[in-house]
Amino acid sequence: MLNGKVVEPSVHFFEGVEKLLEIWFEDGGNDDCDLRKIPRDDWVTLLKAVKCEIISFSQNDAIDAYVLSESSMFVSKKRWILKTCGSTTLLKSLKPLLELVPNYGFREITDLFYSRKNFARPELQAFPHRGFCEEVEYLDTVFEEGRSYCLGSINRECWYLYTFSKYKKEVSRPRKLDNAEPDQTIEILMQNLDNDVMGMFSKEKFNTGAEVTKATGIDKLLPQMEIDDFLFEPCGYSMNGIAPKGEYMTIHITPESSFSYVSFESNVSMNNYAELINRVVKTFKPGKFVINIFANKASPAYATIKELEVEYAEKTSWKRSNMQYCSFPLYNLLFAQYCQCP
Repeated sequence: MLNGKVVEPSVHFFEGVEKLLEIWFEDGGNDDCDLRKIPRDDWVTLLKAVKCEIISFSQNDAIDAYVLSESSMFVSKKRWILKTCGSTTLLKSLKPLLELVPNYGFREITDLFYSRKNFARPELQAFPHRGFCEEVEYLDTVFEEGRSYCLGSINRECWYLYTFSKYKKEVSRPRKLDNAEPDQTIEILMQNLDNDVMGMFSKEKFNTGAEVTKATGIDKLLPQMEIDDFLFEPCGYSMNGIAPKGEYMTIHITPESSFSYVSFESNVSMNNYAELINRVVKTFKPGKFVINIFANKASPAYATIKELEVEYAEKTSWKRSNMQYCSFPLYNLLFAQYCQCP
């Protein structure tokens, strides 16, 4: 059993690699527009199309956070984030969502990001996730001017990205791009985790998510976060953390030694993410990991993420195997892969 689901020993595998969809909506200056007004029953119906369900819920004045049977969902006034693992069909949430949001005053998407690392077992995925080309074709039926990218090595470790932006051109647009709301996201995707660390995320060691959160030091990664956590039977772990200004973090752990996987994600704003990366890596002790950092022009991280090109590899024992830097009309993106030095 993994994450509460029984699987046969001969086919025992769970895809820890997540699919991630983030969408920003334009409210047209109407303060009454708010995605958080969407009733829970509508979210439950939408998530059925994705093949997951709500386990736990937390909120503050800025953001609603849902722990799901397969990862997490975050809802703020104009932004919606869905992150799912396993064989979920995340992109099937898109069309129901676009039918739902006009009821709450939203008429247009300003920015969309769909991303994922390459799957460990892609043959176990269902339509429309059997390959990135299939995902792109599906997204293109909704967004005529979407763009797709692959960072890393196509025949080895890579990370896929699909983007759409209403403001893809920086000229002849009504919005002042340099005055946009600050936005940034850091993802740390870890594999080949330390067996002793992964053994902590089991019902054989602890009874509750809160116990393992404290024992492993997860609660100290970003101490300002209010944490909602869950420990699955017999193993597996998910948590959401939220802060008053709409900041969040989320961690999901597939601890089995033959396919261990941990993801960390947050939109916390920092001038430099090196210290946070160190804390996360020291907590979980991966054999290899990928870093993705997005930052728009209004974010403090926008001008500083390139510092990791030099700083992180030189000041740690990690070997950087790949690094790519992309500049989009509104965002900078840093992609980097690290492995243990021999």
